[in-house]
Amino acid sequence: MRIFVTGASGWLGSALVPDLLGAGHEVTGLARSDASAAALSGAGAGVVRGTIDDLDVLGTAAAASDGVVHLAFKHDIAFTGDFAGAAQADRRAVDTLADALAGSGRPLVVAGGFMGFTPGRTVTERDMPTTDGSALSERAATATAVLAAAERGVRSSVVRLSPTCHGDGDAGFMASLVALARATGVSGYLGDGSNRWPAVHRLDAARLFRLAVERAPAGSVLHGVADDGVEIRAVAEVIGRHLDVPTAPVAPEDAPAHFTWLAGLIGQDLPASSALTRELLDWRPLGPGLLEDLEKGHYFRT
Repeated sequence: MRIFVTGASGWLGSALVPDLLGAGHEVTGLARSDASAAALSGAGAGVVRGTIDDLDVLGTAAAASDGVVHLAFKHDIAFTGDFAGAAQADRRAVDTLADALAGSGRPLVVAGGFMGFTPGRTVTERDMPTTDGSALSERAATATAVLAAAERGVRSSVVRLSPTCHGDGDAGFMASLVALARATGVSGYLGDGSNRWPAVHRLDAARLFRLAVERAPAGSVLHGVADDGVEIRAVAEVIGRHLDVPTAPVAPEDAPAHFTWLAGLIGQDLPASSALTRELLDWRPLGPGLLEDLEKGHYFRT
């Protein structure tokens, strides 16, 4: 297949591209910089220059492909105060990609997440989030639109990706928690730390996206989840031990100062199951679990 990938040089995309190429597919990636273009060319992929705001570029590249994987998202503005702007740009891009594939039966696989679900309840692929019109629910509405594209002749699917997509080189949530513990001298958690986050190794997530573009049925919801729920206290304990700093609870009123931009997320209880995904696509995570990966030590290199 000729597969067009947005976010192709990012944390997950840079694992997906070689996985797709290794499976015999041709890959073209969206590159917004010279460095991204060079990375894609070096990996053996074709390059389309542009960003997710370049809707004409997206539509043309999607129409010329046998399938699309959409990973790009404006994380740089999402986590600095403009999540609504990032979500709106994502929706425009997704609508453009779906329009380009309408009536073709070709696949569109879009990365989603676990916002909008009832805390503490294990989320399955059959559960749908609430969309209350808030900025945080806009991305959930985009996922619903992706699934609805199946009615327009698109083999669409959404991969809900664990908030912790870990591995050597990760600069996301786990790396941020390590940096905060190093800066504050405390590896912290909220409450008793029993709240849980799902997790998946980057290479396992990449393989799931490949399986989805190859054979996921139209309208599928898939879960990129290997660990159903890792207690944040256990994460904090590993971090504290490796940095030789105390592990301790952080009072709710001190959370914004201690956790900064992570304050609204660190206390969430978001367990999730991938049982239906594993059965549907015969996906079997092979990488280390989150705690095992933390114990390897690469998150603590300076």
